[in-house]
Amino acid sequence: MSGGSGRVTGRIIQFGTSRFLQAHVGVFVHEARVSGEDVGPIAVVQASNSTGRAGRVEAFGRPEGYPVLIRGIENGVKIDRRVDVLSVDRGLSAVRDWDDLSDCFATEADFVVSNMGDTGYEIADGDRGVALLSGEVPESFPGKLTALLHRRWRDGARPLTVLPCELVHRNGRILEDKVLALAADAGAPSAFAEWIAKEIIFAETLVDRIVSQPLEPIGAIAEPYALWAIKRDRGLSAPCVHPAIVLADELESFERLKLHILNLGHTVLADIWLSEGRSPNETVREILSDAAVAERLDHILQHEVLPGFAVQGMEAEARGYIATTLDRFRNPFLDHRISDIAQNHAVKVDRRIVAFLKWIAERGHAPATPKLDAFKAR
Repeated sequence: MSGGSGRVTGRIIQFGTSRFLQAHVGVFVHEARVSGEDVGPIAVVQASNSTGRAGRVEAFGRPEGYPVLIRGIENGVKIDRRVDVLSVDRGLSAVRDWDDLSDCFATEADFVVSNMGDTGYEIADGDRGVALLSGEVPESFPGKLTALLHRRWRDGARPLTVLPCELVHRNGRILEDKVLALAADAGAPSAFAEWIAKEIIFAETLVDRIVSQPLEPIGAIAEPYALWAIKRDRGLSAPCVHPAIVLADELESFERLKLHILNLGHTVLADIWLSEGRSPNETVREILSDAAVAERLDHILQHEVLPGFAVQGMEAEARGYIATTLDRFRNPFLDHRISDIAQNHAVKVDRRIVAFLKWIAERGHAPATPKLDAFKAR
């Protein structure tokens, strides 16, 4: 059961209702469609089992679309524009609409996009074993994806490209490994695994855009800067052509700059915010208006982070990215709340700060990093 054929639709299934994806993939596809590309539409899926976002799910697919306000400074020019995103035609709840989702996934989708957060690849115990392919709704995102792929393989086996957007190193490879492990645990035929290896592209990607505020019931406020870097692979094509979408031979340089400068900087600020019990509604811009906080962050970036990139041969790239990052942090239009950044703080410290220290230590002669070393001792 391989090599199935079918009409290429351009349909994208997006797992995750977050404001980030609304202002990232949704906007890119919308602008590509406006320019005349035959791409999309997008079906947005609430993948969690929570019922707290039912109103958001219902709002997707409204004929008037949803607003994204792009605000900031780009190349010295003030940007303040509104995009009414019309690329999404439906919202689905994986729990409530599993049959509809399964049908759409099996017959319409050409691309899958996901952004399930820092713990999104964790596998629920209930998803291990033969019950995974029983027809019931799996609990975890990897479990859901495995079951949906199995249905697609069973019903026609058309190729598919999966573009995970989680900030996880080698995200495509890790997600593919989890799907294959779950399939094996469930007793799926070996032909299913062979089909995945041959026909399903699990791309490695990196995303970068600060999306600071949600709009209700859907929509967002975002900065002008945006990047979706996708690692080249055999047979891979991007969902659309857009200035923010880059196909690259390697992603590590993009990943290290974002993870260990922008994201590390956010986590340092969140740590200060948590440890000092600062205002619950304080934003990134507001906390940096405190000269003492700004000096602490600048010291870490210039005297601990930049020398670390230098030992990796990336000093020039890091110096420029630090300057861009500090401008983005001080964007006068965005109210990026520290409370949002501080979610899953321990996980972020490990991935953004501790991982940076390990990375530069691998090269030997690592610079002194006393302020960052303090995070390892917690």
